[in-house]
Amino acid sequence: MVKAPRSEARTLGPHKQKDAQETTLQSTESSVPEPSWREITVGFIMRTKIHGLKFVFSPDKTKPQRVIWIMAFFICVGLLVTWSWNRIFYLMSYPAVTKIYMVWAHNMSFPAVTLCNKNVFRVSTLTKDDLYHSGYWMDLMYPNHTVMERSLAILKDSHKQGLLKLLDFNNYTPSPDYHVNTTEMMGRLGHQLEDMLLECRFRGEICTYKNFSTIYTRYGKCYTFNSGLDGNPLLTTLKGGTGNGLEIMLDIQQDEYLPVWGETDETSYEAGIKVQLHSQDEPPFIDQLGFGVAPGFQTFVSCQQQLLQYLPPPWGDCKSTPIDSEYFSTYSITACRIDCETRYLLDNCNCRMVHMPGTSTVCTPEQYKDCADPALDFLVEKDNDYCVCQTPCNMTRYGKELSMVRIPSKASAKYLAKKYNKTEQYIGENILVLDIFFEALNYEKIEQKKAYEIAGLLGDIGGQMGLFIGASVLTILEIFDYLYEVFKDKVLGYFVHKKRPQRCQSDNLEFPENPTSPGVTPNHAPRAPVTPSGVTPTVSDSRRTCYLVTRL
Repeated sequence: MVKAPRSEARTLGPHKQKDAQETTLQSTESSVPEPSWREITVGFIMRTKIHGLKFVFSPDKTKPQRVIWIMAFFICVGLLVTWSWNRIFYLMSYPAVTKIYMVWAHNMSFPAVTLCNKNVFRVSTLTKDDLYHSGYWMDLMYPNHTVMERSLAILKDSHKQGLLKLLDFNNYTPSPDYHVNTTEMMGRLGHQLEDMLLECRFRGEICTYKNFSTIYTRYGKCYTFNSGLDGNPLLTTLKGGTGNGLEIMLDIQQDEYLPVWGETDETSYEAGIKVQLHSQDEPPFIDQLGFGVAPGFQTFVSCQQQLLQYLPPPWGDCKSTPIDSEYFSTYSITACRIDCETRYLLDNCNCRMVHMPGTSTVCTPEQYKDCADPALDFLVEKDNDYCVCQTPCNMTRYGKELSMVRIPSKASAKYLAKKYNKTEQYIGENILVLDIFFEALNYEKIEQKKAYEIAGLLGDIGGQMGLFIGASVLTILEIFDYLYEVFKDKVLGYFVHKKRPQRCQSDNLEFPENPTSPGVTPNHAPRAPVTPSGVTPTVSDSRRTCYLVTRL
């Protein structure tokens, strides 16, 4: 019996042969080359949701069709980029819109009401000391304390005999202990509210001069109703319309007005009072923001509260930072102006006016005449660069509508003259009635808002992406994923291949010339020679790649 020739190669046991096959399979999988960036790009183009991109590179399209798709694609991309830049530029311009709407309330805080008599000094209260030390300020005297002839002539014509006697300084010697206190003099010589106020009612209830607080302005001694100072609670109103606010009757005391013998800041051509409505958080600026009320009329002031909210830069130009002042804690335009004027006078005159805040030295009447009044007039009228005050981001103001009727009527003239022990002519020339009330129990809110924000920008760009190229946020993620794959192939792949160990060459392997020759089983390739390290080189049938099978 003839036996088949035995193969020189020895076969492995069943378990060891199975382990060798698994090791060979794992090595085959790990050695499969990753796709190149071209293959990644083709895969991205075929699966992306961007409209038209797959038709640009489709092999099924003819060349004219692909040219048309290329043109359409780039036109849409150009429109998308143009519109997106337009929206970005619009966002960077920081646009803002103003919204106005009405808000109804159950009750509202009544505004602070500041009033001043147009006359600063009362004639009947002047003393010889006052005229001697402040006559130059009043334009009655020269700096050497001699009386002006022009002023004497005017006083003789106006029959002010008492004032003429006070101006006789022939036998007068000023007291060496007398020191001019401008604040005390203004408070003493100014009109007293207890003498001017004839009637006062708030919401139908009687009020007195004690409900007013004293404040100094450029008009001298003034008075504020509902100032909120001294711990007094703010007054509120529950209804709109006349009779639900403040109603006062005043005697402006024209007989006490200082005769006009020259043009000074302390003399007035007008008769009446100046009134300003303002919030309790801001000081009055009545010489520039007040409105006049004339005697012989009942003036109705219908007001409406307005809350204004502005945006800080770059959307607006309001001031959002706290006020940098040693005099005021809350920023407002009037607080800024008064603070600026105070610093200006301290720098130029080394003193401050009576109405200005602080503890610095108050200007004397001579300093008022020579420095303070001219400097402040120049600052207010001509110097527009020194005091530049921004609008606060939150402020309250009061819109006003004024109307008036004559008072007294012919029917009431005698009654009022008898009631106040005055003549009918005096009543017509000195009495006025002021009625301040809310038009309705609501306020107007004027709010400045951002017209365009990041959310609007994203919405606009997203809408245009969907319109022009059919893309979305997920499409952007697809693009980032594609860029990552390309980066991994081009950059990371370079370092991986550089560090990969040298593969064994297939030329060093020993192959039988005919693996299917007689005496050799097709399923079992001839065993390669065993290396001293115990590693058997084998060959894959599909790829000429070297696999290492550990011999167990």
